[in-house]
Amino acid sequence: MEEKYIASIDLGSSKFGLCVAKVTGNDVQIVYYKETPSEGIRYSMISNPLKASQRLKQAVQEAEKELMIKILQVVVGMPRNEVAQVTASARIERTSPDDYITAEEVQALKSMALETYPLPNPDSQIMYGAVAQSFSIDDEIQLVESDVVGTLSNTLEGNFKVFIGSRKATTALDKIFNSLSIAVAKKYFLPEVVAKTVLTEEQRMGGVALVDVGAGVTSVAIYHGGIMRYYASIPFGGKSITNDIRTECSISEDLAEKIKRRFGAAQPGKLATLSEKVLQIRLTEPFKEVPVRYISEIIDCRAREIVDAVLFYIQESGLQNSLRSGIVLTGGGAELVNFKSLIEEMSGYNVIKGYPRFTFSASAGSGVYSTAATAAIGMILSAKDDNLPDCVSAPEVVEPEEEETVEVEVTDETKPKETLFQPEEFGEAQPKEKPQKTTKVKVPKAKSEKTGILSIFWKNVEDTALKFYDSANKEEE
Repeated sequence: MEEKYIASIDLGSSKFGLCVAKVTGNDVQIVYYKETPSEGIRYSMISNPLKASQRLKQAVQEAEKELMIKILQVVVGMPRNEVAQVTASARIERTSPDDYITAEEVQALKSMALETYPLPNPDSQIMYGAVAQSFSIDDEIQLVESDVVGTLSNTLEGNFKVFIGSRKATTALDKIFNSLSIAVAKKYFLPEVVAKTVLTEEQRMGGVALVDVGAGVTSVAIYHGGIMRYYASIPFGGKSITNDIRTECSISEDLAEKIKRRFGAAQPGKLATLSEKVLQIRLTEPFKEVPVRYISEIIDCRAREIVDAVLFYIQESGLQNSLRSGIVLTGGGAELVNFKSLIEEMSGYNVIKGYPRFTFSASAGSGVYSTAATAAIGMILSAKDDNLPDCVSAPEVVEPEEEETVEVEVTDETKPKETLFQPEEFGEAQPKEKPQKTTKVKVPKAKSEKTGILSIFWKNVEDTALKFYDSANKEEE
């Protein structure tokens, strides 16, 4: 069975979520997931590509080092903010009305709607995607895609919801990954992939509002009849709460974020004994003392503003009475203490937290089961369904070069020992001259002159070998 790897990156306003999964058939195993503080991104859009690419490069290198792979391409999410939705339609006259309508015809109709829709400003706008709302044939209307495939008709007409975003934002995405020599395999419209990760078919059919509370953007996607019917974004989220704490307490943003995560909660009236605690901040002179209840009151004000905006867009969708499954809350902001109960109190809907469904095996730790990981994992599942090619490769292993050696002949040219008297003076025989001794020694082959200092090194090795054998022969004498 074919095995491949898929890598996804969720570019958030406060963190980058990098996920790598091994896909074998229908089995998906998350082998790596890590969040890295982001930089250069505001409201889910890239504001400083250079800063974003530098921080992203670190995250990619960490993943490659830990997994011992090379990431060649990734799937990424498009910005969730400043997305407009319009309605488009397309109609075709079928050349073979006696044949069944196929999924390929439906896809061709969708492509036609996208190609023929006139963008108001094509220089600054681009289509993020389209969702089929309904189809019509000769004698039936308001059919969903699964019902229209397999029918007979002379005509086929479709109505689509088209989502339009900033062309500049997607260009910045390409710029970042080109600088890292990583290809973008596909860009996904995040509300669709997050829904695939956290929502069940029953929830999408019965009606549900998927509320994703990110750091810079809160988005609302409403599903009914199995189809996304409405989308809206709110340009504030968890980071706005952090900034409120920073401003009110006159502390750094990093410290404000840590206080929010450790002691932050909405609904100060439900804190019980926690509201009596006082935080001592010893990073300033004189020391600051901030009651936990005061922190909660700051958080509660901003959290209520977020909920009010969410309820406004649910009302604007016209589907407020069709949400039988209530609200599913996801994103990093969903982990804020008492935020879920605050939405229930203000809306009257049933609210649950949305986590990645356990349809895959995981070996990357508990982080893959957090509400903040839904986008990165959703893109993995979508890429698997789209049959994207392998996104990684094994690193190139450089085999050590075999050291070349040469044989050097070392000749002992030592003369016989001299005496105080000449032998012939006493009639002695001439001492037998010791024959020259030749020894073959293997030494590393000297490098070429181009190797610079290495050539000097190997020459010194050869000279040392010659001196060694010369000295050894002298000692034998």
